[in-house]
Amino acid sequence: EVLPHLGGEGMARGGLGTPGGPDAEKTPHYWNEGARRRLEAALALQPVAQRAKNIILFMGDGMGLPTVSAARIYKGQLAGGSGEESILAMETFPHVALAKTYTIDRQVPDSAGTGTAYLCGVKANAKTLGLSGAAVYGKCRTAFGNEVDSVLHRARLAGKSVGIVTTTRVQHASPAAAYAHSASRSWYADANMPRETLRDGCKDIAHQLVYNTDINVILGGGRAYMSPRWTPDPEYPEDPAQNGTRKDGRDLVAEWLSPPHGPGPAPPGLFEPKDMRYELNRNATTDPSIVEMMEKAIRILRRNPNGFFLFVEDECRIDHGHHSGRAKQAVMEAVMLDRAVARAGELTEPSDTLTVVTADHSHVFTFGGNTLRGASIFGLAPKKAKDKRAYTSILYGNGPGYSIRDGGRPAASLPDKDYRQQAAVPLDVETHSGEDVVVLARGPMAHLFHGVQEQHYIAHAIAYAACLKPYDARPRCGAPRRASSSTQHSPRPPLALLALCMAAFMVVG
Repeated sequence: EVLPHLGGEGMARGGLGTPGGPDAEKTPHYWNEGARRRLEAALALQPVAQRAKNIILFMGDGMGLPTVSAARIYKGQLAGGSGEESILAMETFPHVALAKTYTIDRQVPDSAGTGTAYLCGVKANAKTLGLSGAAVYGKCRTAFGNEVDSVLHRARLAGKSVGIVTTTRVQHASPAAAYAHSASRSWYADANMPRETLRDGCKDIAHQLVYNTDINVILGGGRAYMSPRWTPDPEYPEDPAQNGTRKDGRDLVAEWLSPPHGPGPAPPGLFEPKDMRYELNRNATTDPSIVEMMEKAIRILRRNPNGFFLFVEDECRIDHGHHSGRAKQAVMEAVMLDRAVARAGELTEPSDTLTVVTADHSHVFTFGGNTLRGASIFGLAPKKAKDKRAYTSILYGNGPGYSIRDGGRPAASLPDKDYRQQAAVPLDVETHSGEDVVVLARGPMAHLFHGVQEQHYIAHAIAYAACLKPYDARPRCGAPRRASSSTQHSPRPPLALLALCMAAFMVVG
């Protein structure tokens, strides 16, 4: 079908047409032509109803819709535009859904319960990992018999290579939901577990990272939980706060690199003792960005002719930036996640790779104040508040930005990267929020992501698209491939774990 041409300049600055002049937006033709082009694109859209060879799941931890909108504007302003008309790479994906984020026991969720939902396919209780709702937070024995497997684990069983990239510790809630079964998200190492829990036979998350699933590539932080207690960190040997934490004396990195897991040359992987640094604070000569880590992971994983599953998460700094009330840090991380989405699109083919971008939950973060077009997303509202004092466009519903001085609210100032936007309710840490989050998808079976869905549906749609259990018996799937009789001891490409040198990171693979 050919739609009527309405004339005009097309859509400017990131739209689906040719750029217009400075006054183009003032004409109906500009908007009509832009809409016509979008309608043509929509009418040409056809579902790709075939098996997905590769799966990439991008997770912006805490990246609610207000954060996505702010990141879009900031991206455009970083490029010298007014910002509002900018388009994120993730926003070009043709299929969109909303996901309901509540957990079985909470209206406003945490990252462990949500991670279990979108990775394992079942709603669960908050603060539990890889367990059904029958498990009770903090009660070790309730984990036994209630384990649920992630789509990453099922992809490895099907013969695919699998990887995790995160800007937080690799034992943190979101990545841990891909491989761990734990009644507490906080059991990073044995030192973090009560004695009775260890006596009952539960294993810490770092131990499960090594022994639960045969993961081919791991890039992120979290060295401290892999090393014996008091072991100096190789990057910060003079800082005892960065020492290893394990009480059992085990060196899990050495165990992983030894038979039956290794040996073999290992590209870099664990770049910090715990979480990685904010992008705005990152030392680009020693620590890779999320874009660089994601690219390295894809280049390793795609060597497998049977395909791969890659989980890419920016948690540490979208989520943590919001928790600390530092909006600029959080929004910059969302921009970086989008750059990783764009780069992944250059490294893969949409004909065989299903790419999904979503969030686990949102935050009590918003921006408003009748700001003018092109105003800095981190700037002040154009008019003062009723108390005759300035305020920033971005505000938080609660958090550490709350302040009362001399009986009133202090006037806001133009923020730097660590500025804490003001909050309405005083809390040491800003909280998550409970609204739905967006799910964007491109590639084979991406049309399955539509409407308003429960969050656990994401794992099922991914499993169906890639012919993973329990959807591997469909006629188009054929006989499933298995890595081996045990994923714990199967051969794999070189493990990405420990080296700290950025130069090595750039030349390996």
